Amino acid sequence: MNRDTVQKILIGLFLIACVLIGIKKFDVLELDNSQIGTGKVEVNSNVSSSRMTYGRFLEYLEMGWVKQVDLYDNSRNAIVQASSPELGNRPQTIRVEIPVGASQLIQKLKEYNIDFDAHPVGQKNILVTIASNLLLPVIFISGLIFFFQNSENFSGNGGSSPMNLGKSPARYDENPDTGVSFKDIAGIDEAKAEFEEIVSFLKEPDRYTLVGAKIPKGVLLVGPPGTGKTLLAKAIANEANVPFYSVAGSEFVEMFIGIGAARIRDLFKKASENTPCIVFIDEIDAVGRERGAGVGGGNDEREQTLNQLLTEMDGFKENKGVIVVGATNRVDILDAALLRPGRFDRQITVGLPDRLGRIGILKVHARNKPFDEDVSLVQLANRTPGFSGADLANLLNESAILATRYKKDIITKNEVNEAADRIIGGIAGSTMEDTKNKKLIAYHEVGHAIVGSVLRNHDDVEKITLVPRGGAKGLTWFTPNEDQGLISRSALLARIISTLGGRVAEQIVFGDPEVTTGASNDLQQVTNIARQMVTRYGMSNIGPIALEDDNNGQMFTGTNSDSEYPENIADRIDTEVCKIINHCEQKAKEIILDNRVVIDLVVERLLDAETIDGEEFRGLVEKYTVLPSKV
Repeated sequence: MNRDTVQKILIGLFLIACVLIGIKKFDVLELDNSQIGTGKVEVNSNVSSSRMTYGRFLEYLEMGWVKQVDLYDNSRNAIVQASSPELGNRPQTIRVEIPVGASQLIQKLKEYNIDFDAHPVGQKNILVTIASNLLLPVIFISGLIFFFQNSENFSGNGGSSPMNLGKSPARYDENPDTGVSFKDIAGIDEAKAEFEEIVSFLKEPDRYTLVGAKIPKGVLLVGPPGTGKTLLAKAIANEANVPFYSVAGSEFVEMFIGIGAARIRDLFKKASENTPCIVFIDEIDAVGRERGAGVGGGNDEREQTLNQLLTEMDGFKENKGVIVVGATNRVDILDAALLRPGRFDRQITVGLPDRLGRIGILKVHARNKPFDEDVSLVQLANRTPGFSGADLANLLNESAILATRYKKDIITKNEVNEAADRIIGGIAGSTMEDTKNKKLIAYHEVGHAIVGSVLRNHDDVEKITLVPRGGAKGLTWFTPNEDQGLISRSALLARIISTLGGRVAEQIVFGDPEVTTGASNDLQQVTNIARQMVTRYGMSNIGPIALEDDNNGQMFTGTNSDSEYPENIADRIDTEVCKIINHCEQKAKEIILDNRVVIDLVVERLLDAETIDGEEFRGLVEKYTVLPSKV
């Protein structure tokens, strides 16, 4: 019996119950609606009908104004025919409720010689009475029991039912077909090779057991969001051809203590019955966070769930053939007992793709999209350093949406560039009017571009624009020649100098009183870079000492976020940061003063076109710029 049939049956039973309730209600109101006009009482349109208290009825009786009385419901109610001089002796039909204990009423009616009659109570059908009193509760209770027992079929999640709180919420697929294979994954070749080996182990275990190798119990995928961790899990589910369980770490955490541990036990019990199999736990940090590290103490429910997971993965009872694949972007907060070999034997880092990886990812996502010949995926990969696989997929999807918006059948270079600009800088705003602010912003952006273009250790200019995007009134984009995994001291100084170039250009062209707040974000960036050079990279006169680390300032990780160096060291850090920034500002001023002619020329061109690409900008710069000494 499917869900629709059950719903129709329950709706039909509910309607039957409503009809029975209506019949019962009709019996209660029968006196008010149908008994007028029965027996000796005849009511016409000229007779007024009203209600009267029992005391007033007795007064009417004593005054001789009552003509006829019909008693109903064992003399509990009466319909009285009367006429009073107060109403011009007009006939009245009056309803009177007789109180309990008024046993002298009939005697009074006889004394005043009133014509009265008593009508017997109508016989109710006993089956209708039993059904109306018992059927509705039975339907209600049966419905509750049915929904509790079958909520797993309705919701697709066994853990959502109150009757199944301890059941595993994992989705089970005996022969998963996710539509993702290893051919659809690019840019993370090392991680893909690790998973291909696990698939080979599941398909040909004899090759490995021959030399005494054991299948890994757990594989932990670690990396930033959007790098393809879940995509790898879908690929291994499709390629391994073994039963697959998938669940999110947060689905084990409940407000009731012990529910998460029960769900872990149920999950591994089911998995052990279908070996070999794969259990994928996404965002495992929701349940695997370090024990006792939270502010105010640990969460007992979460810690019990983690303890049960540790036991199931490598405890006294061994689960053979169950491979646990976990994914997280916060490996630093996971409990050490969870990370040790024997539980997660392999930790695979799924990092941001390099240039070649980005090209491969773009080719994968460009398969089903018609691109014009002027679109170069290589140039697009060069322009998008730091993009994850999800970012690149979104970029091409945005390009396709823009092409549809412009009613084009193919995606051209303009749509691709606009999509990249939208993702990097935000949605384009309306063009600014030709005012002083627009000219000031133009000098600011050209200051960035000029300083960055003449420095030997800086990236090339990609584009300068006065079109507002996001919170920025203007933008200058730089494209690196290669991926920079390691950054030299000269490159960091070049970044600081070019970032300060915008504010310095404002100061030199318009004077100190006209310096604006537009460089506030630039100042935050240069301060952060300079501070890291001093406290983390050892690039100052303090010496090669790491005074801060990556965990500094993080909460809920069990680490102390307070600075541990003394006050005199803090003063020296501030002094060194100021020295670096002041030195870079002076270099930026020298570059701006030496290239004032080309700055004015580029600003005029920018105010006219509002956007200048890198090639046009470099053509102007090469004629007039003066290369400074290496910083």
